[in-house]
Order: sequence, then C-alpha cells, then structure tokens
Amino acid sequence: MSRTLRLFQLMQALRQGSGPHTAARLGEEMGVSARSIHRDIATLREMGAIIDGEAGYGFTLIEDNALPPMGFRDTELEALVLGLREVQQIGDPDLVEAAGEALRKLQGRLPPRQSHRLRHSVLSAYRFQRPETPSISVADLREATWDELEVAFDYVDAKGATTTRQVKPLGLVYFDHSTMLISWCLLRQDVRVFRLDRMSQLQITEQSFRPHRVAMLRDALTKIRAEKQALQDSAASKTAEPRKS
Repeated sequence: MSRTLRLFQLMQALRQGSGPHTAARLGEEMGVSARSIHRDIATLREMGAIIDGEAGYGFTLIEDNALPPMGFRDTELEALVLGLREVQQIGDPDLVEAAGEALRKLQGRLPPRQSHRLRHSVLSAYRFQRPETPSISVADLREATWDELEVAFDYVDAKGATTTRQVKPLGLVYFDHSTMLISWCLLRQDVRVFRLDRMSQLQITEQSFRPHRVAMLRDALTKIRAEKQALQDSAASKTAEPRKS
C-alpha cells in the first residue's frame, strides 16, 4: 500500500466513531506498525488536520479541513433552533449571549427560504423555573474543562457541611433545577457530581490531566448509568416481593 493511500485510509478511520483511536488498533487495521501510524499522524497534522491525543492514549480527529461545509435539512435546522433557544433559557450569561449570536449568524448565512424558516420557526423553548444561579464563573469552569486543568473550590453539601475539593472537571450537565459538574474528585479518589450553585471560591490550577478527559468522562458516565440502573433494579425488586401473610 502506498503511503498516500494509507494516509487517506487513516483519515477515514479517524472520522469513524468518537475516538480515541489507538495507534495499535489503527496499525492492525492497515497492516503497519504503531510507529508508522505515529509518523502518519504527524504528517496529517502538518497537512492541517487537527488531531488530539498522543502515543499511549489514542487519537481523535477534532477538525478536518478536507471536508466541505455542510448544509442543513429543514428538520436539522429546527433542531438547532430549538437547542439554541433552550440554551437561552438555561445557560449562564456567556452561553445565553453565544446562543443568540449563533442564531443571528445562522440566519444571515442560510439561503433565503431557510432564513425565513429560522426567523419564524414553529418551535420554541421556555422554562418557568430556571436553574439556580451559580456563584462561580461558569465560563471559567468550562474553559478549565476544555483545557483539562484541575480546579479547586469550596463546596456545601445537602447537609450544609463545607469541604474544599480539587477535582478533574470532565463535563457539565444541565438539569431542570440545577447545573452539575461531573468530575474525578482527588479527595474521594472517585467520580463525584457537584451542583454549581453550591460551589464557591473557584480556582483554576496549573495541574493538567490532558489528554485523559474524554476517556475519563466516558468511564464516569458508564459508572453513573450503572449506579442508576442498580437503584432502579433494587426498587423494582422490592416492589415485586410478595407480601407476607
């Protein structure tokens, strides 16, 4: 196989799935060594592809300058509009502003018929009760999560006890009444979820955990789902138990 063809096939492999793709597995698929894959990754990066990751962890294609911009089907556009309007209801001020700007950009760059459809969309979103307002900078927390930097903060739990935590922030989840941080807690050495409105004194450290966030978040979500399923199974089992006469 020529190297040009191998580079093409490597890009195709990186485009499939969410990654990370290990060099060993990619090499096995293409019949070359992991060392050759590392060299090919370096070449693709030089050609303009943005590929996250490193040897021993795996690689994820972040941006592919070889793919042309895509248009939107009408239903895709409706989904985007609904999502952005939901963000305007539940997001922090920076996200609310960004959602409005994204809607304006979409409207300005779409073909006339779809621009009209966006302006007069039949879908909207409204929350009678918005999530509690955090006392920390959510923008700073998001940035630290993207940069894969550990953060420290004071936290008040449901019983009113205050602790100082340092965590690896993995992702944010917006619930009906609160926004939650999914993280790896260094104090508990386990996955922990924190309500943003109970956090204060947020500090961004210089301690990096790159490039492990994506894999850690995937493992954390798997653990959370398993715990939720176990609780549901336990509740169902108790409900199904025959009553004693």
